[in-house]
Amino acid sequence: MKIITWNVNGIRAAMGKGFLEFLRKEDADIVCLQETKCQPDQVDLSGELPGYDLYWNSAEKKGYSGTAIFTKHKPDSVNLHIDAQGHDTEGRAITLEYPQFYMVTNYTPNSQNELARLPYRLEWEAANREYLKKLDSKKPVIMCGDLNVAHNEIDLKNPDTNHHNAGFSDEEREAFTKLLSCGFTDAYRHLYPQRVEYTWWSYRMRARERNVGWRIDYFIVSDRIADKVKDVVIRGDIMGSDHCPVVLDIDI
Repeated sequence: MKIITWNVNGIRAAMGKGFLEFLRKEDADIVCLQETKCQPDQVDLSGELPGYDLYWNSAEKKGYSGTAIFTKHKPDSVNLHIDAQGHDTEGRAITLEYPQFYMVTNYTPNSQNELARLPYRLEWEAANREYLKKLDSKKPVIMCGDLNVAHNEIDLKNPDTNHHNAGFSDEEREAFTKLLSCGFTDAYRHLYPQRVEYTWWSYRMRARERNVGWRIDYFIVSDRIADKVKDVVIRGDIMGSDHCPVVLDIDI
């Protein structure tokens, strides 16, 4: 099964930058998107992706956040929440239930400049962690998305100058470690312990051209299906957003 995750930084903008052409060529089973920045009625994909069912979770605030999953395999159930009061207004999660596994996409809140939103971010992380643990107790989980954290120093170009910045604070990294300790595996790092690749680059100072980036887009799988992961490919050659797609190949 091929699954794609991609923070498109506005799906309407991405559609003018090769988004649909990429999806048609890849022909994935499931496509998970973050930061769609739209309501479903603001983008017309009718007839553009035949064979896919489209599920949207949009933020109450228009033009902000949002997630979507396009899938060729109709799920048994769909949940647009993480079942925690106060954390379901920004469109940050979708869960599709299948007979063999749960498919979850996340768009983790950004802690913002000077870590202004870190307290809320950590509350969301804790609630989401409990939600994923509950799912995992029933059947294996494949979770993906923009998790807004570079877990280890290998996951960003300049760790020394970013220790107190959003995405590389001790608190955010510890939250990621806690998630993994609950029975989950970072699929890419499981396969490639020492490989250096990034999934996000700032638009400033020619960061992508110079490959000054961060790996903040992930596939996380239940430990018990980690051996079913065949490959995780970071598609840094694909433009259209400040993030690039990540492709999971899993035998499930």
